[in-house]
Amino acid sequence: MTVEVQSEATQVAAEVVVPQEEVEVAKKVVEEVEENNEKVREDEEEELEEETKPNAIEKSSSYREESNFLSDLKDNEKKALNELKSKVEEAILGNTLFKKEEISSKKGEGEEKKDAEENPDANVEEKEEVKEGELDVYVADKEISIWGVPLLPSIGDEKTNVVLLKFLRARDYKVNESFEMLKKTLQWRRDFKIQSILEEDLGSDLAPAAYMSGIDNQGHPICYNIFGVLDDEELYNKTFGTEEKRNQFLRWRVQLMEKGIQQLDFKAGGVSSLLQINDLKNSPGPSKKEVRVATKQAVDLLQDNYPEFVAKNIFINVPFWYYAFHSLLSPFLTQRTKSKFVFARPAKVTETLLKYIPIHEIPIQYGGLRRENDLEFSVSDCKASEILLKPGSTETIEIPAVDVESTFIWDVMIVGGEVSYKEEFVPEDETCYTIIIQKDKKVSSPIRNAFKNTEAGKVVLTIKNSSSKKRRAFYRHKIKKSAI
Repeated sequence: MTVEVQSEATQVAAEVVVPQEEVEVAKKVVEEVEENNEKVREDEEEELEEETKPNAIEKSSSYREESNFLSDLKDNEKKALNELKSKVEEAILGNTLFKKEEISSKKGEGEEKKDAEENPDANVEEKEEVKEGELDVYVADKEISIWGVPLLPSIGDEKTNVVLLKFLRARDYKVNESFEMLKKTLQWRRDFKIQSILEEDLGSDLAPAAYMSGIDNQGHPICYNIFGVLDDEELYNKTFGTEEKRNQFLRWRVQLMEKGIQQLDFKAGGVSSLLQINDLKNSPGPSKKEVRVATKQAVDLLQDNYPEFVAKNIFINVPFWYYAFHSLLSPFLTQRTKSKFVFARPAKVTETLLKYIPIHEIPIQYGGLRRENDLEFSVSDCKASEILLKPGSTETIEIPAVDVESTFIWDVMIVGGEVSYKEEFVPEDETCYTIIIQKDKKVSSPIRNAFKNTEAGKVVLTIKNSSSKKRRAFYRHKIKKSAI
């Protein structure tokens, strides 16, 4: 069985007018980006040519986050971290990390007023006793934590440094601003009732709009945001029809973020952020104002309360005008923020994702090999190998089929354009006929097929690149032996 998935051009609408000259500038930017991408890809291919045999895909070092090891911090960064730790320690021990809650009287307002008129001295005495009692029973909450990481520095947990560095980096190592951001985040989490959000059932209607799936080359969990789903009229009415529903949408998006954070370890040399993929294909148009408002609220909320939790922000299926719009915003973004942005037009989605994500973790709709609820390839046997297809060349992949009555399953993915492809079973006995599994045809999309042999031999996959440009092929296979 052959599965074909085609990538289409997309449009993203917003209430913004982009001048024609900006669009022209954007086109030039796109051309420059694509030329650079092509050069990088050619360099990678030259390295591949040096290999005599196809190897399993190695982890890429194409981008690195700032180190969380204390030994790697600059002197001013260490100083800022120590100052912030002192402020947090003092605030926790002094009970000033959260806003003071007003003491509510057990009696009603009318009853309290009446008692005050009848016996004012007793009323004052009672209030004084309450205050004294509060002071007597107050004990510093040394177990205050965020994302499962203790915040009291004197506990000595290395994860505390990692969390505090997130707030410092979000505010360019300005200690006072970082401390205020931390306080606001803690207060928001208390007000928003984050402690119970993971157990809440917020429905499954929005599941296709954003979800966690797989990990990238550096071990970051991947969060996919599919904006086109929000253009569905029925889903739109269910999700954004009322203010209450819009608030539930925000709570659902925060819940997803918290689920992703559950996969992080917050160790100095570990994983403490996510990779975010934003698919702009068929995003809602200008008429869907509530969608854009709610989405903006969600983005603002995540930026304010989840600092430095995104290692890279990859935008795919990006239209020309989006580049122009981004160029208008660029002067207002910090260098740290801009360094995390990656853009890919529809024709370059797979190639772009491959720089950060292994082929077996890229969803099939984006040109990868990952299928939801895959019954054939598990996590342990999903590694793929790569072949470089030179212009005008023909490459073959051979799968030995020694055991009779076994089922062979394989995946093949072509990146870079169309090629000719066919599948055959060649018997070990030269007097037997070759069996055509798949006739020669043009392909450019993911392929999965299977074959059960009745005699010893081999499965041969032939790929011919007739174009003048290089192509890349990824493949993996497994054998299911017959039960005895």
